[in-house]
Amino acid sequence: MKIGTDIIQINRIERSLEKFGDKFKMKFLNSDEIALAKKIESIAGFWAAKEAIAKALGCGIGAELTFHDIILAKNSKGAPSFILSKEAQKIHQIKDSSLSISHDAGFAIAVVVINQ
Repeated sequence: MKIGTDIIQINRIERSLEKFGDKFKMKFLNSDEIALAKKIESIAGFWAAKEAIAKALGCGIGAELTFHDIILAKNSKGAPSFILSKEAQKIHQIKDSSLSISHDAGFAIAVVVINQ
């Protein structure tokens, strides 16, 4: 079992959006994720989630795992989950996972547990 966590100031994401616009979102989110993350808090939470997943896998975001290799989704009750691209799944071989995202007081946090 591996655990990853990440926390980010929401205003840091807000400043990047003001500076770079939709280009910033497209750097780390796919079109389905952009449609899910309508509020700034959700966008920040998705950033934290992808960082937490990369930390749990022990590789960070880079050549072995890109932001776009991590695909975030929500179930019918709004609970977050993720899958990896086929290429990344071959490398990391995740059997089971759990993801939690929250935001409050100007921060967004994500925690992930991964079984490989």
